[in-house]
This record gives sequence, structure tokens and C-alpha cells, in this order.
Amino acid sequence: MPISRDVSLVQWAKVAMVVLSLGVLAGCSSAPPKDPENLCSIFEEKRDWYKSAKKMNKKWGTPVHVPMAMMYQESSFKHNARPPMQYWFGFIPVGRASSAYGYSQAKTMTWDDYVRETGNSWSSRTNFDDAIDFMGWFTNKTHKINGVSKWDARNQYLNYHEGWGGYKRGTYHQKQWLVKVAGTVDQRSKRYAAQYNKCKEDLDSSWLWRLFFA
Repeated sequence: MPISRDVSLVQWAKVAMVVLSLGVLAGCSSAPPKDPENLCSIFEEKRDWYKSAKKMNKKWGTPVHVPMAMMYQESSFKHNARPPMQYWFGFIPVGRASSAYGYSQAKTMTWDDYVRETGNSWSSRTNFDDAIDFMGWFTNKTHKINGVSKWDARNQYLNYHEGWGGYKRGTYHQKQWLVKVAGTVDQRSKRYAAQYNKCKEDLDSSWLWRLFFA
């Protein structure tokens, strides 16, 4: 009996170590990239993100640098980002400005539309793969509804912020701060594109090497 009990304790200790290790790995995978200003560094650090970004590109036709630039602006790549809490009189919490949440800062209603149209019922706004697929879906619809190129980060972002109807009505013209932010997203998208062009071959070859030979 003592031997059996000792064996059981060792087995439980091993299980506990595995669970702890998985928790640490999960925490690392959801942490923001160390160098968010460089798309090559992001994808070299987070290879699973690159796999998801390429899958999004193949599925929706949106170049990877556009949603990545938009996502950086929306959440700084934080998986659980959300708008700040609003307060009455500076101390009474009254809720958040919107239901935006996760990597893509998707609002609940828009996310529900995405789930319904794609059938991705197990998706989560805190999952990078789902979040970037959502952004691919949104940019594709923006192209269909408002004729905005999937390569046009500025106007894609204005649609993302104002909605397709708001963009059509030109609501952003009354929001100079938003126009400025859209310009920032556009410039970051162009920097990301230039960076990606320099490392795409290496990223693809190293990914294929790991797939078949690792």
C-alpha cells in the first residue's frame, strides 16, 4: 500500500506539471508580441499567428499586412482588450462604451453576424486564429458592399470603425481624429507590407521545413 500511494503521488505530480506547463504555454501564446512595430518579428516570434494569417489570406484574399495593422490599432495585439470602463461622477461604474472585445475589438452584434454567415460557431474573440479570420471576413464584405480594395488599409479601417452604412454616409468626415487614426493605420500597413516582402520567403521556407522535417 505505501508503494502504491507513493506511485500515485508521483503520477499526480507529473499530471500537475503537465497542466502547469500547458498553462504557461497558453499564457505565452496569448501575450502581445515583443516587437509589434515589425511584422517579420511578430511572425518569427508567433509562428502560429503566421499560419493563421496565411490561412486568412487564402480564404478571403486580404493581404496579411492590412488586418495586422488594423488589429494593432484596435487592441495592441492584446487577446482580452476591451474599451475602458465609463464612470459617473468619476467613481460610479456605468459600463463600457461598446461591446468591442478581443484581438479584433469586434462588437458582439457584428461577431454574431460573422458566426452566422461562416458557421464558425466555436469561435472566440480571444483566439487569434478566429479574430484574424473575422477581419478577413469583414474586409471581404467591405469590398463587396462599398467597393473598397482589400489592400486599402485606410478606407478598410474607416469601414471597420464606422460600419458599412456609416462609411457610405461619410460619417467619418465629421471625425477628424478618426481620419488621422486611419492615416496612421495606412502608414503602418505600408511599413508592414515592406517588412513582410523582405521576410516572406524565409517565413514560408522555415514553416514548410518544420511541417515536413521537424
